[in-house]
Amino acid sequence: MWWLLMVIPMFVMLGLCFDLGGKLRDVERADAIAAEAARAGGQAIDPAKAIAGKAVVLDPGPAQQAAYRYLNSAGVRGTVTVSGDRKTINVHVTIQHKTIFLQVIGQSSLPVEGHASAELLHGIGAPEG
Repeated sequence: MWWLLMVIPMFVMLGLCFDLGGKLRDVERADAIAAEAARAGGQAIDPAKAIAGKAVVLDPGPAQQAAYRYLNSAGVRGTVTVSGDRKTINVHVTIQHKTIFLQVIGQSSLPVEGHASAELLHGIGAPEG
């Protein structure tokens, strides 16, 4: 009897560790996808201002399109915003981690979020503060 009382909680704990460990891996994956989408969007600078030497800023439409294109290629959903000064692009990704052991209690998936931003820097000196 004692053996049964110890084995069942042990399997429950192993299942929780397995599913929550998988969620942590998916958090890393979501952050990596968001970072790559931000990088892709951060390459879409406004050519008119850059060529004239006035400023290096993002072209908001193409920057968002490039980031969304990357998110679509990765098979995830997310939101992309460009800051008001057009120097930073922010990406927020949401995915679902499919559980294995938590399905026993009716939890078939866990939400996972990832965040990243890319900031344009210009010049060879220290970054602007």
